[in-house]
Amino acid sequence: MSANVPTDIVFSFTGLIRRGGETGPHKDGWGIAFYEDKGLRLFHDSEESSRSRIAGFLQAYPIRSKIIISHIRKANRGKVALKNTHPFVRELWGRNFTFAHNGQLKGIKKEKLGGFTPVGTTDSEFAFCYLLGKLRQQFKTAPDDKTLVRAVQNIFADLATRGVANILMSDGNLLFTHCSNRLVYITRRAPFGKARLLDADVAVDFKQATTEKDVVTILATRPLTGDENWDAYAPREYRVWKAGETLFRAQ
Repeated sequence: MSANVPTDIVFSFTGLIRRGGETGPHKDGWGIAFYEDKGLRLFHDSEESSRSRIAGFLQAYPIRSKIIISHIRKANRGKVALKNTHPFVRELWGRNFTFAHNGQLKGIKKEKLGGFTPVGTTDSEFAFCYLLGKLRQQFKTAPDDKTLVRAVQNIFADLATRGVANILMSDGNLLFTHCSNRLVYITRRAPFGKARLLDADVAVDFKQATTEKDVVTILATRPLTGDENWDAYAPREYRVWKAGETLFRAQ
């Protein structure tokens, strides 16, 4: 999620977690990160999200944030373990970077890392460490947004040559996204309407919880609601979001 005001994601999260072992096969752990200014709330569980007590807690305890990244895992490389759950987090330039990835990246573990070390055994975390190492080699201090957007674009393109790279990444300010084969989004703004989840019998009237100035963009592998028009990324599309709006787009 990318939004221009602190927003809770309880509605979308309720649908997403059902896909972890109930309505979908991604039952090998899950995680979610909420940015709060420079701070970060991070929750991980190696249990399937549809049965996780931590997920149940978050449904009852709405946390408001402008940027949220969540991931439900289907293990390909790396065993089912807490250390292998996304999103992964590292500090760079005094910022918390978070990273979630869907797909496989051949040969990435043969690359040299620039000072960031994986904790788990997934190619995803290795790719994240590789990416941050590249950024630190290029910039000793944080570059401006425009420069960072271009630098990340180049590294994402490099990762995409190695396999499927559906990626969400944030530094707490921008939401960097890349689609290899499957990513959709919806931007909600006034006039707000109603929506119903595909994976749970839950509906919401956004008009009751928003103002006319709110802009909220939700991204997912597949649409979470069935009565709204979701837009699909094109293959190899790179898009950066800020405050719910597209800041940069390229293919």
